[in-house]
Amino acid sequence: MYALTDTFNRFFDSEKTSGLILIACTILSIVLANSALGPTWLAIWNADLGGLSLSHWINDGLMAIFFLLIGLELERELYVGELSNFRNALLPAVAAIGGMVAPALIYYVFNDGLPTQAGIGIPMATDIAFALGALALLGARVPPALKVFVVAFAVIDDLGAIVLIALFYSGDLSIPHLVGGVAVWVLLLMLNRFGRMQSLPIYLLGGVVMWVLMLKSGVHATIAGVMLAFAIPFWSSEQGTSSPSHRLENSLHKPVTLLILPLFALANTGVVLDASLLSSMLDPNSVGIIAGLVVGKPVGILLFALAALWIGWCVLPEDLTWRHVLGAGMLGGIGFTMSIFITNLAFAPQPELIDASKLAVFTGSLVAGLLGAAWLAWVGRPASDADQ
Repeated sequence: MYALTDTFNRFFDSEKTSGLILIACTILSIVLANSALGPTWLAIWNADLGGLSLSHWINDGLMAIFFLLIGLELERELYVGELSNFRNALLPAVAAIGGMVAPALIYYVFNDGLPTQAGIGIPMATDIAFALGALALLGARVPPALKVFVVAFAVIDDLGAIVLIALFYSGDLSIPHLVGGVAVWVLLLMLNRFGRMQSLPIYLLGGVVMWVLMLKSGVHATIAGVMLAFAIPFWSSEQGTSSPSHRLENSLHKPVTLLILPLFALANTGVVLDASLLSSMLDPNSVGIIAGLVVGKPVGILLFALAALWIGWCVLPEDLTWRHVLGAGMLGGIGFTMSIFITNLAFAPQPELIDASKLAVFTGSLVAGLLGAAWLAWVGRPASDADQ
């Protein structure tokens, strides 16, 4: 039986809270966008601030802090978490790859050769906050090992989304700015590895400079957040003192949960539900997104995990059954935050297509979440209990 650490439980509770807040903000934004206040509500996020819209500052600026937190969480998992042991990490890693490949293939089948083909990355993402929020609602019916498995493959999924954004959703490259951003990152790495610099303000200042250079380089500026995370010193808290990485991660959870992600949801989910938008749900783009999230995610995660065990690369954790893995795959179809983020990059500046894609993301994520929660509520008892 898995014994969850205090660090994992704090992370789980934080993500659960984030998921509940995101649901509330999404509902509020959709209601306001479709009310008499709709034009005013949408105009707020398009207001010009220093040459960029408010939503642009949120998506490129504040979300860099969100990506910094993802990087810190990934760093922790790689050093001392479930991903630190190769054999433990292999099953969720292979499952995560399947959960990205299958949705992409399904989307590609529907959109091959069409102008919407650039949206292939939209159904590949998993929203860790919503997935863990759904698990939290199931309580004791979910074995602890399943929570660990979902966190592990969702973190790897986030890494895949970050690589996808960096490689395929960047604009025209400015080599001097890109070289400058990488040079700042290398300098921070050297301060960490060789200079033993422990001062967080130094790294944060370097991160701001790196963000500006990345913004001007054409590579999406949020990537600077992930790069910064791996330059900040990390060591196990068992050594008696908290590392700068630990301190920063702990200090960022509340601002990200209570401010940044709610603002992202409010700024990006105000979709006006008119007849033309609803009819777009039958378009190849929308069908590809929904099918990718609802069908592709669980099929890819289950098949790749089965293949890994059949080859003999890994074993199924204690207290998990294949029914649990299938349920985890269903919850993996909750794309939301990352899917919306990639939608904005894939189809900019095509507001009608962005809104149609967002509605498809909402629909696919809702169906995937309900199916996953219902399935796990039915079969979610630990294997050791089910056999008694």
